[in-house]
Amino acid sequence: MRRGEVWWVDLDPTRGSEIRKTRPAVIVSVDALNRARRTVVVVPLSSAAPARPPLVVPAESVGTGSVAVCDQVRAVDKTRLISKLGQLSLPDLKVLSESLAIILGC
Repeated sequence: MRRGEVWWVDLDPTRGSEIRKTRPAVIVSVDALNRARRTVVVVPLSSAAPARPPLVVPAESVGTGSVAVCDQVRAVDKTRLISKLGQLSLPDLKVLSESLAIILGC
């Protein structure tokens, strides 16, 4: 499990306004942390949300109309990761990282 990989992730159960169900998500935590911990940090993907940078940014390398919902970033146990779908392109990962830095105040 490496930074930039896209996996099917089971996000249920959720509460309130948390994005739910099994959906693709991008691993955004660094590889050293991914190897050392039982969790990874992910950003869920959606095909229904409109792009609204920096909260929601395009992830076209995954699929037409896909967006990364940056304000739904979260740590998940690795047991929630079902199967690998692919890899986010480097340009998309750069935009995603920049958006996360804005949202998290880095």
